[in-house]
Amino acid sequence: MNDHLEGIFPVLPTPFLDSGAVDESALSRLVEFAASAGVAGVVFPGFASEVETLEPVERAASLRVIAQAAPGALKIVAGASAQSAAEVIEHGRSAAALGIHHLMIQPPKSLGSAAAPVIEFLAKVASSLPDATIILQNAPAPRGSDLSPETIIEIVSAVRQVRYVKEETLPAGPAISHILRHKPAHLTGVIGGGGARYILDEYARGACAAMPALELAPEHVALDSAWRHGSKQEAREIYIRTLPLLSLQAVYRMRLTKYVLMRRGLLDNCDVRAPTPAMDSVARADIDENLRELGIFQPQMEEEVT
Repeated sequence: MNDHLEGIFPVLPTPFLDSGAVDESALSRLVEFAASAGVAGVVFPGFASEVETLEPVERAASLRVIAQAAPGALKIVAGASAQSAAEVIEHGRSAAALGIHHLMIQPPKSLGSAAAPVIEFLAKVASSLPDATIILQNAPAPRGSDLSPETIIEIVSAVRQVRYVKEETLPAGPAISHILRHKPAHLTGVIGGGGARYILDEYARGACAAMPALELAPEHVALDSAWRHGSKQEAREIYIRTLPLLSLQAVYRMRLTKYVLMRRGLLDNCDVRAPTPAMDSVARADIDENLRELGIFQPQMEEEVT
């Protein structure tokens, strides 16, 4: 099996029923949508999945739904971040039981930004999960540890199961360049994050993949394809067309993701658990106008969305 991660890997949101429980049927639809858009794989759970609001049993059950809904060619990256190595290992074992061996791990902020504690943490995880391919997520403060590129190289050099880095510090571009310039031989690649707001800069510096949110998956796949086929002007044109929504997504986060997926006819609501700014009628009208310009709109869903 090709183990290389290349292309678009959207982070799936967690849809909720009106009761507040996870909507597993909607989650299956989102996987089918991602696959039909031509993504290389999907990620769950991550920040865009409201991971911090999910109970362990919900994480495990949702990952099982995703594994069952995913066609065989679709790669799955399991988010395994947690506050202790024991919890990360448990998430990794749950993923392995489903045949998922790519694990994205953000070191706990409590470890600080020095290399030694992170190396100790990841080494413990790696020794307990010898078949896992680890993607080290370097998220910016205040959510992440904001590890320096030099520290990343030190960590990756010490823990050989770290095969990828998801670099999301701001600005991510110079960090990506530094990591790729100084990487040990076993590091396969660097993946961009940040909602694909900086994807062209990341790709120009050698990023092998991107992990945006899901709502613009067809557009991101088209951008990725154009870039890889040498049509960089076409990729830039697609990028420019998506920028207004990406800017709004930086504010409204997973609420905007779910709203757009409603407009695509995939979700029944845009309910969130995580603290997220509400969208009033003016904001929704602005989003809808952007969707019309992108050719994304379901007229039958004109009713008020709260």
